[in-house]
Amino acid sequence: MPNAYISGTGGYVPPRVVTNDDLREQYGIDTTHEWILQRTGIEERRYAEPGTGSSDLAVPACQEAIKNAGITPKDIDMILFCTLSPDIHFPGSGCFLQRKLGMLDGDDPKFVPAMDIRNQCSGFVYGLATAASMVRAGGYKHVLLVGAETHSAALDFSTRGRTVTSLFGDGAGAVVVSATDEDRGVRNWTLGADGRGIEALYLRVFDITRRPYLKMINDDKMGNGIVEPPDLWPQMEGKPVFKNAVERMCMSLMQVLWEKQLSAKDIDLFAFHQANMRINQYVAQQLGLPEEKLLHNIQKYGNTTAATIPLLLWEAEKDGRLKRGMKVAMVAFGAGFTWGAAICDW
Repeated sequence: MPNAYISGTGGYVPPRVVTNDDLREQYGIDTTHEWILQRTGIEERRYAEPGTGSSDLAVPACQEAIKNAGITPKDIDMILFCTLSPDIHFPGSGCFLQRKLGMLDGDDPKFVPAMDIRNQCSGFVYGLATAASMVRAGGYKHVLLVGAETHSAALDFSTRGRTVTSLFGDGAGAVVVSATDEDRGVRNWTLGADGRGIEALYLRVFDITRRPYLKMINDDKMGNGIVEPPDLWPQMEGKPVFKNAVERMCMSLMQVLWEKQLSAKDIDLFAFHQANMRINQYVAQQLGLPEEKLLHNIQKYGNTTAATIPLLLWEAEKDGRLKRGMKVAMVAFGAGFTWGAAICDW
């Protein structure tokens, strides 16, 4: 049975930088740089321009990952697209990406399967487990795994929404998971979910239990709809999210380490999902992890949900901090609640 390793990484963030002060000065949100920084560790984030979708952000990240893997787009056997901000409600963004990567061009189009993974902040770890399983089973040789988000299109830019809006940014990170006979790659993972936490972090705009799922304006016969603010914008209860994030991230990290009879000292780098610097610092404190082993970029990009971990891996490899032979631990927690952790020998 082959091993599954990460053969290439790529990343992309849009050029527009939005600082904490910009949220106050440009959008009129009653907040300050100090208030956001103290609670989240975020100093700025990136926003895509109107007309840009998550699959558009994914394209350059995927192209770089494919190039770094030493293959071409038509060598890809499967696409896994992780996102909570798909281009449209359906079809999935994986199909958009397949077309934009040119996999269908020419006389020999490649109709690879394209699957969207909707596990929000945990999406990349769920996707990594799926990609590694496919490769290790011998089904595919190269799986393209990408997390991409355009949060800025669905944030409440008012003081009412500042707690959530200050957290999120746009961006994409991608990896290629490939087969190898070498003794390296994704070693193990754990995944979990607890549906009791659904209402602590959610967006109800597409509530299919309603008939129709958008209210009509004054029984408008033209079919025009209206969405109330609580359904239009993401809703979050910060305290239960923080508490569960710390507990589940600690638990899942300890589990994957225990399964391989490893300790934190055996790990060279930790790639934590970048939701909140304070959550990550608390997890590191609880597990006794040294600061020099932790990867951070939330201060620059905010929370890019499914893109945070692949962006960390891409930056660390590009900067030379992540090197061949290192042992990397990844962990994430997100809406659902969902969580997951994985260990990889680079």
